[in-house]
Amino acid sequence: MAEFKEATGVVDWLDQRLAVKKFIKVMMTEYWIPKNINFLWAMGVTLLILFLVLFFSGLMLLMYYKPDTQLAFDSVNQTIMQEVAYGWLWRHVHAVAASVIFLVIYIHMFVGIYYGSFKRGREMIWVSGMLLFMIFSAEAFSGYMLPWGQMSFWAAAVITNLFGGIPLIGPDLVIWIRGNFIPADATLTRFFMLHVVLLPVVILSLIALHFYTLRFPHVNNETGEVIDFDKEAEKYKAGNRKEAKVVAFWPDFLSKDIFVVCVFMIGFFFLVCFHYDFAMDPINFDPADSLKTPPHIYPEWYFLWSYEVLRGFFFSSDLGLMAFGVANVIFLLMPLLDRSKVVAPAHKRPAFFVWFWLLVADLIVLTIYGKLPPTGVNAYIGFVASITFLGLFVLLPIITAFENKKAGGHS
Repeated sequence: MAEFKEATGVVDWLDQRLAVKKFIKVMMTEYWIPKNINFLWAMGVTLLILFLVLFFSGLMLLMYYKPDTQLAFDSVNQTIMQEVAYGWLWRHVHAVAASVIFLVIYIHMFVGIYYGSFKRGREMIWVSGMLLFMIFSAEAFSGYMLPWGQMSFWAAAVITNLFGGIPLIGPDLVIWIRGNFIPADATLTRFFMLHVVLLPVVILSLIALHFYTLRFPHVNNETGEVIDFDKEAEKYKAGNRKEAKVVAFWPDFLSKDIFVVCVFMIGFFFLVCFHYDFAMDPINFDPADSLKTPPHIYPEWYFLWSYEVLRGFFFSSDLGLMAFGVANVIFLLMPLLDRSKVVAPAHKRPAFFVWFWLLVADLIVLTIYGKLPPTGVNAYIGFVASITFLGLFVLLPIITAFENKKAGGHS
């Protein structure tokens, strides 16, 4: 049996049993972050805070929500919004956070692409982050169903119907997922379980994995410089902090993160209090009606780009479904598609710089046209944008392989 000494305080008592001092040292006070980074590196902590906001606001809503097709709509729009004290505030917080978290995810994701943070030993950081993005997408979709308004119902009908395109088992799989031939009470109950139990557990596990993958290769920096973290850490610990190229995660880096998060939360609560309507579709304030199809069905803004890829191939639903599947996994393959060994920001990689901004512009076009009816010229613009999106990822290995040869020729 291990020898336990008389504890000098609560921290010492915990340290003898849980090694909290060593844990704090490994994860915070001696976890090293490069100095040459900017405020965009604070998006990870911002995402964690937003997830906690979603989690706790969701718990508040859970106290009054009824996962029943006869009660769900009124439990949200009558009970929570009108009868429960400050219920409207919790709903606005939850709805705005669900929308804003995707804005921050996209910023975080494209910062990683721009600075090459998926390369040179950081592949698992990228993969775990993209898995988080996929599960967050599933969490958002399942949550969008819960108010059981018109758009909730018809979005559920469209998305679940996508599984019908799978050869052989598709039609049976759709019925199995829904628990009925159309989205019904069983469907709502199943997606409620996913939203409040299973997916949050998976998200928490992936967050832990994401932080774990960051611990070993360390965070990338603005220039892609290779840093000897052990050597620079010794300078820092010796008191030579000015010359050291790294700082401690706590208190140096995290204190700056907290400042960025505070500024961000000011903007967040401004949206919650004054512009919450951007996160709520007016059509969803009508009760779900399986006999009344909305004139134009579309998902939330953060899914519009992939939705436009789905319907962009208007002449073939099978091609659209295949393109949609590719679009939702292609970012996961970035470490394989970028063949260059150069780790540098995009503005130091001319061909990749053009590729990056073409991708951003194309995604904006897909998002805009994903909300518009797919008629007339809109359908053709959506088709061209969808082909461009897929084509850019076909071109990526080619232009980065050429960059690799060019870099090798100069070395």
